[in-house]
Amino acid sequence: MRTVTLFRVLLGAFGIILLGTLAHRITGFVHLFYTHAGVAITQPEVASAYAAGPAGPARVPKIIHQIFHNWTDASNEELPADWAGARQSCIDTNPDWDHHLWNVERSRSFIAKEYEWFLNTYDNYRFPVQRIDALRYFLMRHYGGIYIDLDNGCETSLEPLRYFPTWTTDGGQGALSNNILGAEPNHPYWVLMTDSLIPYSWVWPLPFVTIMYASGQWFQTEIWERYHRGKPASAPPLTRVMMDYREGAAPWTFFNHNRGETWTGWDKYAFDWIGDHIATTIVVAVVLGASVICAVMVPGDLSDH
Repeated sequence: MRTVTLFRVLLGAFGIILLGTLAHRITGFVHLFYTHAGVAITQPEVASAYAAGPAGPARVPKIIHQIFHNWTDASNEELPADWAGARQSCIDTNPDWDHHLWNVERSRSFIAKEYEWFLNTYDNYRFPVQRIDALRYFLMRHYGGIYIDLDNGCETSLEPLRYFPTWTTDGGQGALSNNILGAEPNHPYWVLMTDSLIPYSWVWPLPFVTIMYASGQWFQTEIWERYHRGKPASAPPLTRVMMDYREGAAPWTFFNHNRGETWTGWDKYAFDWIGDHIATTIVVAVVLGASVICAVMVPGDLSDH
């Protein structure tokens, strides 16, 4: 009986350590969905600052990058009509910019030539959208410019956004967005982003988690926070351009949004629910964990003592 009791104590102690570790990991994970580092600025504020006169020289080159990987037929490079229209709006409003559309072949050739050390990871991503995620970060690192998802269009010239050395978009809720990004070439943030892709390239049980945390928005947000924790005090914080679509939020001056999220599956909606009920989810997880530990530690038959 003493052996059984000792086993229960050891198992319970292990459970407590595991629960503590889990709580620490959950706390670290939850911060991805709340207050973010950096300076938030609305699109009207960007426009107003530019109209008042930029404080320094333009940092972002006049390049717009967009990616189209046809996952069913790589040889077919014809954009769906709504995406073609959105892309044309960016060309029309920024006619003196270089516009690059990266197809499957050109994308892989770029990685093979400029970042051969990453090619094996790029080729072996489980989900095709992960290659698009990784590619956009490498384009920001190598060329700089502005990356725009094909489901986003342009309302006006993007010139005012060239005066922030590196920026991301922020929907005002949850993790940061990677649908529109801006950069000067070789900014330390994008170097950190691309150098972190291999260590984060885990395959998780759920496809949505694998996509989001190995290369997508959760990964981007995690590295954003890491960059701000580790940057020199003399380096200014980076900029978050707000793209909040909720009622009452600041209007979108530069961009609009069309059909997107062609890669999502059922588990995305489960995580959407968790995101909307994060406090409840944490409480339930802790209660269940504590209940399991208690069930293990408390003898089922008091005659054992």
